[in-house]
Amino acid sequence: TTTTAAAAAVRRWIRVAHRSSSAFVSSFAGDMGNHHRAAGGARDGGLRVAKGGVSKRAASGTPGGGGGGARGDENSRAAYQGIQFLKSFGQHILKNPAIVNAIVEKGGVKSTDVVLEIGPGTGNLTTKLLDTCKKVIAIEFDPRMVLELRRRVQNDPVWNAKLEIIQGDFLKVDLPYFDVCVANVPYQISSPLIFKLLAHRPIFRSATLMFQREFAMRLVAPPGDPLYCRLSVNTQLLARTHHILKVGKNNFRPPPKVDSSVVRIEPRHPGIPVNFKEWDGLVRFCFGRKNKTLGGIFRTKNVLELLTNNFRTYKALQVVPDKKANKKAKADAMDVDGDADGDGADGASSAVVKQLIEDVLATDGFVDMRSSKMSQDDFLRLLATFNSKGIHFA
Repeated sequence: TTTTAAAAAVRRWIRVAHRSSSAFVSSFAGDMGNHHRAAGGARDGGLRVAKGGVSKRAASGTPGGGGGGARGDENSRAAYQGIQFLKSFGQHILKNPAIVNAIVEKGGVKSTDVVLEIGPGTGNLTTKLLDTCKKVIAIEFDPRMVLELRRRVQNDPVWNAKLEIIQGDFLKVDLPYFDVCVANVPYQISSPLIFKLLAHRPIFRSATLMFQREFAMRLVAPPGDPLYCRLSVNTQLLARTHHILKVGKNNFRPPPKVDSSVVRIEPRHPGIPVNFKEWDGLVRFCFGRKNKTLGGIFRTKNVLELLTNNFRTYKALQVVPDKKANKKAKADAMDVDGDADGDGADGASSAVVKQLIEDVLATDGFVDMRSSKMSQDDFLRLLATFNSKGIHFA
């Protein structure tokens, strides 16, 4: 009997304790709800426990989240293993291994090659190159990515021995020797990057580079194409360009706003013997209005004034070894330059240059040509004709 009574007492005590505990939990929950309402918090505000643990949601009155909530979602999508990718650095990491393999294959990388990679990021392309070539020299601006890349190769002694990392701005560092360049290029530096590579000596074999699609198509555009521009002419003067493949924006993390394309660039060897500054000066004039005829471009007042100033400067600086010829050159310069304060002399020199321009335009039908349809040979002949008349663009 005593045992039965004791057992009944224990059961009553458990029931009382359970009711007290439930009342306490309900009271605590009510107090927290009142606290959030008093603080003006929305239903989705504060701390939320989910499968991933405790996460902070932005207090927003709009379903789906606006403001901070949207930024938080974007940041979470852009993050990779705790690394925040910065779009200001052009950090769009290529995540599709099939595209990585295609780039290395199309790049023609050999087992004896030293490969230059620009902006390796987390190393998806770098590790494939390390498996293929003799050495990879990676130039990376972001110190966080340098640490991530070192962490990724540190446990593989072969990769670690074959990788050299240069931390710094590609446009400012001195480039070492390399055979080929393979890179997913930061889009913000695409144009200066190309011309720094093409100015590098000794000449490398090829560069397989990924660019924003429109930029890539400008590089390979032929005369007459709507995208044919000054970039096309200058690049194709120094190198042969080939479009390799198109890469959709969803192959990147975080995805950019536009698609990309891979282009193969092969420097011309030997190069075309031309003064590139003169060439670029001429092309600037021609592509200021690329659909206008050359006659319409070179007869404008601004172009005539610039070429007249160049003509005077060239005559003044010209050095002729022969004394008789030197006297004649000085006399010609005086005829052209005259008194710096005299309007008549300025008019005379402008008239001389204007006549020289007309002589050039009358050669080979240049007067009716349009820059958008002119080939490399056309521009080279035009520059040579201008120079033969004493008109220079640098």
